[in-house]
Amino acid sequence: MNPTSFIKESAYALGFTSIGIARAEAMTQEAIHLREWLNLGYHGTMAYMENHFDKRTDPTLLVPGAKSVIVLLYNYYTEQEQSDSTAPKISKYAYGRDYHKVIKKKLKSLFHSIQEEYGDVSGRYFVDSAPVLERDWAARAGVGWVGKNTLIIHPRHGSYFFLATLIIDMELDYDSPIKDYCGTCTACIDACPTDAIDSEGYLMDGSKCISYLTIELKDEIPETFKGKMENWMYGCDICQEVCPWNRFSTEHDEPDFIPGVNLLDMKLEEWQNLSEEQFDQLFMGSAVKRTKFSGLKRNIDFLCDPDKDYES
Repeated sequence: MNPTSFIKESAYALGFTSIGIARAEAMTQEAIHLREWLNLGYHGTMAYMENHFDKRTDPTLLVPGAKSVIVLLYNYYTEQEQSDSTAPKISKYAYGRDYHKVIKKKLKSLFHSIQEEYGDVSGRYFVDSAPVLERDWAARAGVGWVGKNTLIIHPRHGSYFFLATLIIDMELDYDSPIKDYCGTCTACIDACPTDAIDSEGYLMDGSKCISYLTIELKDEIPETFKGKMENWMYGCDICQEVCPWNRFSTEHDEPDFIPGVNLLDMKLEEWQNLSEEQFDQLFMGSAVKRTKFSGLKRNIDFLCDPDKDYES
């Protein structure tokens, strides 16, 4: 079988939603945009975004001899929601088991299949764990376009998916970028409560994003965001919830992404009184553990007005 066809069929068999392939080469234009974004300070306290700049924009430095960047999408969308509409909210992507572990296992399997089929193939695979511009590679590989909310949007699947990359030293057939179909829509820009998305779209001030504030930021959340968090305690789905393209999102079929027992049934008062022991039980093996108990507690306390009478 043609190597490209073999890889794509193997990826679909492992449950990946979509796959595209781009030639491994220096990302000259993307490097310029990244530098401009960093100079604006839009990465906030994420100093690691400044590290390994050359490797981040040239996969041949990250993986010597690299010839192809394989980009894969993995669906996490679910219609399940938290039962208490007043409770602090968690982004859908964090309902189940930590996606890094789930997808990395599948990438390992895919890579080994390629090696078994074609012999001495070298490479590395990543799931949001290395200096790789996954979003830009996804656009180059044609698995979607970069939307005004700066997320990759697939014309048949929306945007509720994880991005993963496999960089190998093997020549393959390359896909082409696809057209931007955001058009005149400004739904994501209008809906963002912290004005993190530029008025023209396609540019995100990460330091204002609710996901950044609730996950990446380790200091206290600035008081200027009081009343603007829309009750999100971990991550944020607002710009995806309002995106018209997500009408095409379908329920995932990944058992590991099924919410843990009681997670979606937690009431406001239970979140306010959350103990560290409960935190450990609720989020065992979850991406939410990244915030640690102290971080999630900080977020909950920031959201919940102590003067409000929750019994009324």
